[in-house]
Amino acid sequence: MIDLARVADRWRRYDVVVRDAPFGLLMAVVSLLPALYGKGTQVGDLPLRPFDALAFVVIALECLPLAVRRRWPAVCLALVSLGFVLDQIRAYHVFASNAMSVALISAGAHLERHRRAAALLLSAAYVPLAVALDRLGATEKVEGYVVFYLTLVLAWGIGVWLRSTRAAEAERRRHIAEATRTAERTRIARELHDVVTHHVTAMVVQAEAARYLTAAPDRLDTALSAVTDTGRRAISDLRRLLDLLNPDHDTDVRMPSVRELHTLVEQTRRAGQPVEFAEEGTPAESAGSAEFVAYRVVQESLTNALKYAHGSRTEVRVRYGEKEIFVEVGTDGSGSRTGAPGGSGRGLAGLRERVDALGGEFSADRRAGGGFVVRALIPAGSPS
Repeated sequence: MIDLARVADRWRRYDVVVRDAPFGLLMAVVSLLPALYGKGTQVGDLPLRPFDALAFVVIALECLPLAVRRRWPAVCLALVSLGFVLDQIRAYHVFASNAMSVALISAGAHLERHRRAAALLLSAAYVPLAVALDRLGATEKVEGYVVFYLTLVLAWGIGVWLRSTRAAEAERRRHIAEATRTAERTRIARELHDVVTHHVTAMVVQAEAARYLTAAPDRLDTALSAVTDTGRRAISDLRRLLDLLNPDHDTDVRMPSVRELHTLVEQTRRAGQPVEFAEEGTPAESAGSAEFVAYRVVQESLTNALKYAHGSRTEVRVRYGEKEIFVEVGTDGSGSRTGAPGGSGRGLAGLRERVDALGGEFSADRRAGGGFVVRALIPAGSPS
C-alpha cells in the first residue's frame, strides 16, 4: 500500500522548479488537444486562425515558463506576456493563453523587487496591444478592453493578497516561535535556579560549619561527608535537568515530587537547619504537576531558610486534599542572618508563576515577630 504522507513529504523536498514544472507541461499538452482548440482567452474577437509552426512557439512561451513562476516570477511573467501578445495578435486563442492569469497571480505573490514598476509596465504595454488588435480588425469595444484589463488587475490582486496572507502567517509563526523560546528559556532558568541554588546553598552552609570543627575530627568528617553527599545530589539533579533539555531525551524522565520531601528535609537538617516536618493525608495518584510544584515550593523555601534564617526553627507542613495540595513553610526568625525571605525575589517569583500556572494561590510574607512564611494552595489533578 502506498504511503501518501511519505510520498507527499518526498515531493516537498524537490526543488520548487521541479514541483512547478508539471503544471506548465500539462497546460501545454492540453492546449494541443483538438477539442480545446480556440478555447483560450480572447481579446479583440479577431477571427480564429489555424495552427501553424508559430502556434507551437506561442504555446511553449505561455506554458513552459510556469516552471519558474516562484523561482523567477519576473522572467515567467515576461515570457508568458510575450506569448500571450503573440497569441492574441495571431488569433490562435489556444488554451495556453489562460496561463497569463496564473503568471500574474504568481508575480503578485512572489515578486520581491520592482513590483510597482512591473505593474506599471504591464499596464502601459496593454494599450499598444489594444491599438494593434483594433488595427487588425478587432470588433471589441472600449468597455470590453477595460473589463479585460480589470480581470488582469484582479489576478494581480489575488497574488498580492496571497503574498500578504503568507507574510502574516510567517509573522504569526515567528511570534509563536519567539514566545515558545522565551517560555523555554524562562523554564530552564527557573529549573536551574531551583536546583543549583538549593544544593549550593546547602554546601556553603555545611562548608562554613565545617571550618569550626577542626578540633572535632569525627564531627568534621560527618560535615564534609554531608557536603560530598549534597554535591553528588546536585550533579544528579543537574544531569536530570540536562536530560530534559536534550531534544532526544526520554519523555519519561522522572521529576521530583512530594514523595521525596523527606529526603529534602533531611538534607536541610544535615546542613544545620532545624526543620520540623508534618504531612497530612495521602498524595493523589493523579496529582500530576501539582506534586512537582509542591516539591519546588518546599525546596525554595528551605533554601531561603538556610540563606536568611540559618539555625532558625523551620516548620514544613504539607496537607494533601482530594483536589489540592496545601504547603506552608515558615521560620521563627531566631537564627542568624535573618533577612528578606526572597533576596532578589527571583526564586519566589518563579514559585508564584508555577502556582499561578496551575490556577493556585501563593503568598510569601514576613511574620510579625520575625522570620517569614510561604504558603501555596496548588490544585491537584493537573496534567503533568
